[in-house]
Amino acid sequence: MFGCLVAGRLVQAAPQQVAEDKFVFDLPDYENINHVVVFMLGTIPFPEGMGGSVYFCYPDPSGMAVWQLLGFVTNEKPSAIFKISGLKSGKGSQHPFGAMNLPQTPTMAQIGISVELLENLAQQTPVANAAVSSVDSFTEAQMTPNPSEAFIPANVVLKWYENFQRRLTQNPLFWKT
Repeated sequence: MFGCLVAGRLVQAAPQQVAEDKFVFDLPDYENINHVVVFMLGTIPFPEGMGGSVYFCYPDPSGMAVWQLLGFVTNEKPSAIFKISGLKSGKGSQHPFGAMNLPQTPTMAQIGISVELLENLAQQTPVANAAVSSVDSFTEAQMTPNPSEAFIPANVVLKWYENFQRRLTQNPLFWKT
């Protein structure tokens, strides 16, 4: 149903099913990973009204699992690229993998996928850095000015992002109003 890809490594197409609606991929040597691609294989779609929230899990210095929400995949959005390199020092968030005793080693991280209702996915707020990485990558790729196109200065985008982060910290659901 799912696949996971890290640049320079073989595609993982067989996640470990840890519950009826939860799957994990192991990411050995995670300290050297910058981006992860999670995608649907196209063989089995999500049931109607369902999607998958995608989490990144890594061990903290004491060996405890830290889970962070990255985003989601659905039948309509069957793949996503997530930047995880900046998340390895962040704090965890609420996650559906809490009661599971998944093995952790100092150099092993995991990508977790939890099958959930689409309405629940819409209410979740991914880690800000993961969402912003796509903006960073996009703007870097688009920085060649073309005289026939509108140009937005980087400082304007940076100011917008700083305001967005501040508002997200104050109220994680502000963007819904």
